[in-house]
Amino acid sequence: MASSKQDIEVVVAIDFGTVSSGYAYANKSNPGEITVENKWDGFKGYKTPTIIKYDESYSSIISWGFSALPEKPRKKGNDNQSKPIELFKLFLFKEKSFLPDNLDYKRVISDYLRKLGEMIKGKVNNIWSSLNFYSQVLIVLTVPVEFDDDAIAIMRDCAFNANLIKERDSRYLLFITEPAAAAIHCLNSLEKNKLKPGDSFIVVDCGGGAVNLTSHKLLEDNKISELTESTSGNCGSSLIDKKFVEFLGRKLGSSTIESLEKNHYNILQYIVQEFCKDVKFLFTGQKSEFQRYEVVLKNYPSILEEARKQGFLKESDSVWVEFSDVRGMFDPLINKIIDLIKGQLAQQPNKKSSVIMLVGGFSESKYLQDRIIKEFNKTVSDISVPLQPMIAAVKGGVQYGLRTDMRVHTVLRRTYGTDAIRKSLPGDPPSQILPNGYTIIFDPLAERGKPILVNEKVVRVFKPHSMMQRSISFDLYVTKALNAKFCNDPGVSLLRPWEIELPENDNYEDVTILFTLTFGAVEILATAENQKTGEKYQVKVKYD
Repeated sequence: MASSKQDIEVVVAIDFGTVSSGYAYANKSNPGEITVENKWDGFKGYKTPTIIKYDESYSSIISWGFSALPEKPRKKGNDNQSKPIELFKLFLFKEKSFLPDNLDYKRVISDYLRKLGEMIKGKVNNIWSSLNFYSQVLIVLTVPVEFDDDAIAIMRDCAFNANLIKERDSRYLLFITEPAAAAIHCLNSLEKNKLKPGDSFIVVDCGGGAVNLTSHKLLEDNKISELTESTSGNCGSSLIDKKFVEFLGRKLGSSTIESLEKNHYNILQYIVQEFCKDVKFLFTGQKSEFQRYEVVLKNYPSILEEARKQGFLKESDSVWVEFSDVRGMFDPLINKIIDLIKGQLAQQPNKKSSVIMLVGGFSESKYLQDRIIKEFNKTVSDISVPLQPMIAAVKGGVQYGLRTDMRVHTVLRRTYGTDAIRKSLPGDPPSQILPNGYTIIFDPLAERGKPILVNEKVVRVFKPHSMMQRSISFDLYVTKALNAKFCNDPGVSLLRPWEIELPENDNYEDVTILFTLTFGAVEILATAENQKTGEKYQVKVKYD
């Protein structure tokens, strides 16, 4: 069933993050009142950890979110808690994280979304009891700019398996990139930032896993146009946790950490959890405000025993974390973020931007804010952190669902095309020349770096080249190269194989296929229509 503006009563945005997740909602009758969930089964906060815990056989869920966090061991060396599953979103980036052999990451994502969905349904139906969740609620999922076509398809499948939607291809599920959603929300800060139509602004979305950047221009009627190709880097705040574990490895020995990860994972995660609470979240970069931090290990004899075997902690049962240690965990990541911002500024028409807006959980770091202000305050007039930057993307997701026309232009990061044929020419690669004297070429439909209207259609007409032809290929190819000529050129890759059959006994000269690419906010809809029979074929792909 196709959704329509008349059907939708409520918009729910879900921010499914690498480290933490959350959701927000609003009723169309009162679009200015967006509620962000901040109560999670006895815990408070705008997000809950993206963690799930199963029983020993991994057949049923014990807990998820805050409830699945490792607890402080009650007895010395006691660690009989089952190991929680975390960082499973990384599989969508083609990165590996811990996962037992009998667990598939798609199932874990589906299970987590199902639990989150049950909470959402309970909340929504409690407020609007007569609401039909599957026909009157629009779900907007915010996704990283790095997600490729496969990742989007997997997220759609997982949302279906989690009972968030009733049909796999439901139009009651939309996607928008996290920085684009954050940019939409940041428009609420217009008065403070004094932006006017024509001004540009950069959104730096500093999350737990990645940092995403987009540049936009403000248009009339509070609409936005993307100015440059979005960029991203693996420099989110969760890497500080990783660097802390590496630090412990230097103080306790690498085999001690390996043993902890294998046999006492909950103890290690509890130590990291306490470090984040007492050090990471409070770090300002000012030495005068820092208190050296003690990692007390006297209650963990297994750790001390393993460390002393390797010659560590012979006269102590604690590890001390100094100011320089913590700064050394932050600085490499912040340096990368600064380089990413410089890259975005370099793409601007005049190498300048009116405003830099810092959003996402990591942007709450005082040290990160101070470093960016110090670096760019002479070239950018306003460096802004909106109130509650952690929830900028999820609130922007709701605002996008309420008004999908806010985002006007996007800038393509790759060139999209299909395979076509023309008469062979001297110099054509032999592998692409057909026996009938034609050559397969790369036919670009939309080119990298060019702004394109959201929901703009690119249309081409194709005809069979032979009376014996029983099908037409519309394989979709992508490339970052600007002058690709053939589908086997370096850097050209197949995005989606696609072929449609032609009716038998038709005069091929009368057959015309109308091929259309419709560029949505995140997904691209490819349509092939036989103009003679009216038959339509469609597939969805993602920009990246």
